[in-house]
Amino acid sequence: MASNETTQGAKGFYKLSWLQRIGFGAGDLAQNLIYQTICMYLLFFYTDVYVLGGDAAKAAALAGTMFLVVRLVDVLWDPLVGTFVDKHNPKWGKYRSYLVLGGIPLTILAILCFWNGFAPSLLYAYITYVGMSMLYTLINVPYGALNSSLTRDTDEITILTSVRMFMANVGGLCVSAGVPILVATLADKELPIEMALFMGLGSLPSFIFMPLVPAIKKKVGKKNMFYIFLSVAIFGMALLYVISHMGKVSDNITWVYIAQFIKSTGVIVATGYMWALIPEVISYAEYTSGRRIAGIVNALTGIFFKAGMALGGVIPGWVLGYTGYKAIQAEETTLPNDSTAWFYAMLIFALVGLGLLIFCFTQTKERVVMDESETKNVKVSDLWTEFMRNRPLRIIALFFITAFAMMSVGNAAGAYFMNGMELQTPLAQEGIRWLVCVIPAMLLILAMFIISRYELTDEVIDKINMEIEKRSSNEK
Repeated sequence: MASNETTQGAKGFYKLSWLQRIGFGAGDLAQNLIYQTICMYLLFFYTDVYVLGGDAAKAAALAGTMFLVVRLVDVLWDPLVGTFVDKHNPKWGKYRSYLVLGGIPLTILAILCFWNGFAPSLLYAYITYVGMSMLYTLINVPYGALNSSLTRDTDEITILTSVRMFMANVGGLCVSAGVPILVATLADKELPIEMALFMGLGSLPSFIFMPLVPAIKKKVGKKNMFYIFLSVAIFGMALLYVISHMGKVSDNITWVYIAQFIKSTGVIVATGYMWALIPEVISYAEYTSGRRIAGIVNALTGIFFKAGMALGGVIPGWVLGYTGYKAIQAEETTLPNDSTAWFYAMLIFALVGLGLLIFCFTQTKERVVMDESETKNVKVSDLWTEFMRNRPLRIIALFFITAFAMMSVGNAAGAYFMNGMELQTPLAQEGIRWLVCVIPAMLLILAMFIISRYELTDEVIDKINMEIEKRSSNEK
């Protein structure tokens, strides 16, 4: 069998080629290039470049409230998208069609989010951010369903998830380290190397540990892997907090890098592998209901992680507003506040992301999907019905909320931690430390308790999938 072909064992248990795995992962890389730029730097753009409301502290509070409002819109929008996706079968593919159909307008809206033409208009900020978020959902929900539609094989799902998260973190690294360097280059400023390294260390451990996830999981088990790496992340956050009290960040930069690497190692593995739980929950739903409503389940998970991001998005804005954050003057700032440079940086990242979405579209082929007759009666209410009867899904919901709240708080605060934090008032400095270290650690402790309640082991999932295939064969 040629290396670029798909192999099949039992019905539905497909083994994919590496080109197909990489093609699938390119979709997450693309989304991270676009959406991680929004998550990591839009708050900074609003406070220090766009200056929403005319004042940095006011801008932080207004932006935090806007992030919360947009996530509430998502609570209504995501179920509609999930239901629509499950009920329809576009000619380019049930799920992959949206990579192109939603990718083009998403690219446009993401670029407009970083346009300073209407500054400091709150209305313009709402229109562009709400539109961008809704279009992101139109891609992210069906993309999430692609994972479970390519194969039922649990080992293949683990490989797919590892590849997906590896490439997602390539995108994260390009954004976290690349955006400060690109913006500085476009603004003709000195390169912010220390900030780029600090932000880049948020993604770098993925290249070491994510390829090892299948072996680690096999060695210690699914739950123990979560416990180990969540603990590592908490330790790294505690270390970073202590170091930040020992003087200027730049004076202890080596130890700051070490603590950031430890923290990021735990966060990346624990939060990266949680996506492999989604196909398990979809199979469990099919086993108990007889319908493989992947779009509905992924719409639910979309609500979960956006609920976490709502919490994580509002906290930094409100904390910075409460503690009296002040924008750093242009000559003192590490991260340039040149509006034109920010616009062109987003333009570059968004267009590359669109190209990768198109590549993902060409390399994915759905094989495990319900036909139109089986999904024509899917309703929005099915989302809530499934949530109430599917206990593993409810546990995943809580885990996603806490995990994404943790990531959103930490990601948004990183730029402030390395951007002349010592120039802020003592209260504002402590607020930034809490955003980077203390609040994320508290959320991870909660996440550790939540995941301890998850009961779908690999053995249980294998039995469920085999029973589904047996049931399908008997019906035919």
